[in-house]
Amino acid sequence: MLVIRPEEPADYREVEEVTREAFWNHHVPGCDEHYLVHIMRYSRDFIPELDFVAGLDDKIVGNIMYTKSVIKQTDGNEFPVITFGPISVLPELQKQGIGSALIERSFDEARKLGHKVVVIYGFPSYYRRFGFESCVRYNISNIDGRYPKAMQIFELEKGSLENVSGIFLESPVYIIDPEAAENFDKTFPPKEKKSGIAAQALFKEMSAAYWE
Repeated sequence: MLVIRPEEPADYREVEEVTREAFWNHHVPGCDEHYLVHIMRYSRDFIPELDFVAGLDDKIVGNIMYTKSVIKQTDGNEFPVITFGPISVLPELQKQGIGSALIERSFDEARKLGHKVVVIYGFPSYYRRFGFESCVRYNISNIDGRYPKAMQIFELEKGSLENVSGIFLESPVYIIDPEAAENFDKTFPPKEKKSGIAAQALFKEMSAAYWE
């Protein structure tokens, strides 16, 4: 039976291992998402109440984590939002509803905590099933004033963005030091980095796609 529960300190390394397996060679050769998970827990923007693991037969098979972020409005005010990622599920258990269970559980908890809006980067073909819509629909851009097709928004409380527009600013924790990430990866068993994988090309294409 799948169990969704808060992450505990004893889970940290196992969660990093799961994240590494989930993302290895998926977006780029190798990955740095497991390092992101490692440092995110110590970020001032981290939201520990929204850090959940998925367990199956006493084994961790998935994880979702959130940070605080903001929409900087044209009048200079900041509207608080939250961002999840990475969300990880072991490759052999993907497409079985585990990621969906993590998202739905975290949404329920986020509402209880008073959060109103979630902004993420991800594939629209996957996230629209949860109610995410394009950032361009809300007139919310990235820091360059552009509207990435990968940037999507979900109102946990409908109408929250009725009078809000501006620039989405995610936590600085997402700016990863490549050398630090590489050194951290060396603490795990060696894995072969591969390029030329179809998922990598799809990720590159989506990362460069904008609404004009």
